[in-house]
Amino acid sequence: MEKYIAIAKFTKTQGLKGELRAQTYCDDPHILEEFKQLYLGENKTPIKISLHGIRKGFVILWVEDIDNIVAAENLIGEFLYVLREDFQLPENTWFIADLIGLTVVDADNGEVYGKVEEILQTAPKDVYVIMTEDRRQLMFPSIPEVLIDTDIAAGIIKIRPLEGLFNE
Repeated sequence: MEKYIAIAKFTKTQGLKGELRAQTYCDDPHILEEFKQLYLGENKTPIKISLHGIRKGFVILWVEDIDNIVAAENLIGEFLYVLREDFQLPENTWFIADLIGLTVVDADNGEVYGKVEEILQTAPKDVYVIMTEDRRQLMFPSIPEVLIDTDIAAGIIKIRPLEGLFNE
């Protein structure tokens, strides 16, 4: 498991005073304000941010010492990270980064469907995207009827697909 967890990615500038739009990788964007320390980019440079707005699909952030559009443009594409140890997850919730790459198997017969490639955070529930061995994508919703068990330590997610879920 990674020491740092990506919590957001800067996607574009917002206005002329250095604010940035960011895509978040958390259920509640307000969580960004709760961390005493965030880290920027590959080098995990400590930074401070403030949340200036929440819009559908993105947040608007101000980064300390970034006060113009030119400086803000240099951050586009960079990720914001938190230290794993600074983040307490509720029971039966996981970091998306820890779910990517897990093997998805049938809870009843053990059939391997593939590996988690991506998790789409849609309303009302997340959708898991699986890449099969023959490079097809399968998707399933994270609802109790389908998602039976997640075992990070074993690297396995057990599902029980609803009838017709994976039919093409």
